[in-house]
Amino acid sequence: MYPLLEINLGKIYQNARYIVKFCESKNIDVAFVVKGFNAIPEVVNLISQSGCKYIADSRIEHIKKLVKNNINSKFMLLRIPMLSEIKDLVKYVNISLNSEIKTLIEIEKECLIQNKEHNVILMYDVGDLREGIFEDEELIQTALYIEKNLKKVKLYGIGTNVGCYGGVVPTKENIGKLEKVAIQIEEKIGRKLNIISGGATTSLTLLIKDEMPKKINNLRIGEGMILGRDLKDLWGYDIKEIHKDAFILKAQVVEVKQKPSKPIGKLFVDAFGKIPEFKDYGIRKRALLAIGKADFVFCDQLIPRLQGIKILGGSSDHLILDINDCKEDIQVGDILEFEICYGPMLYLTNSSCVRKVFV
Repeated sequence: MYPLLEINLGKIYQNARYIVKFCESKNIDVAFVVKGFNAIPEVVNLISQSGCKYIADSRIEHIKKLVKNNINSKFMLLRIPMLSEIKDLVKYVNISLNSEIKTLIEIEKECLIQNKEHNVILMYDVGDLREGIFEDEELIQTALYIEKNLKKVKLYGIGTNVGCYGGVVPTKENIGKLEKVAIQIEEKIGRKLNIISGGATTSLTLLIKDEMPKKINNLRIGEGMILGRDLKDLWGYDIKEIHKDAFILKAQVVEVKQKPSKPIGKLFVDAFGKIPEFKDYGIRKRALLAIGKADFVFCDQLIPRLQGIKILGGSSDHLILDINDCKEDIQVGDILEFEICYGPMLYLTNSSCVRKVFV
């Protein structure tokens, strides 16, 4: 049955081993971020054997699923915990990212109830303006509060995030701020921090350029190990050892017609409230596929594997292609293949209407 998402476990494992070894050569350990493919247990189980030190996700539901699937790893919660999930946090998660004393106090209370310890990484906002403490002194004082006042909550380290909201580029200057404040905290508490986490996949660019501040010893990497497309397409670093096609979308053609390239009639908004724009290229051969934005959201982040195919757009349940310049004789019933970027991977792996096949 189609559509389906073909997941090549061998290629994913090879990607993971390469990135882990590369990071280890720079004295960096890896938290493997699994949220981008909705923590599919078969993939996570494989990656947990690749040398990654932690499995990380933003959603505690995913971590609970992995624990129940007997995935053997230390689990890290990437999103600041909600007060409503503290009980599950302490039960299922080893390390969480935090920025609020109120939340830390509630974690401490639950740790006492469950008689467990919980490690926390304090997040430091160096300018991307998502999560994290913005002022240096507040970060230092929060670290001291944990160290002096909490018995079950342990200060495991500090970290930062860049790129995910504000699009801020990781540099030796802004990641260097994390290093600087880490030194101050270590001096205040009289010991070394276990983790100084310098960001996500985008921070790999600093490792490649040998510009990562020396005290950074952890990165939280997802897309860079699974797809590796952002490093190539956005940053210009084409790592040959990274397979870009570990996830392949396969969808079936349901219509092939010669049609005008510009809709006929007065144009208004499409199904998603957008006003589409079209150029008139005359009559073109088009193919309609039985998959749509409800499954992958971003048409422009699908990469056709056949040459000469252009993605025109889509609706909730259809993908529309211009196949006029394709040398293959595409017919109704044919299966077309697409490589994917991060956005479609996130949605396709979560779609119950897209079958997952492991190879």
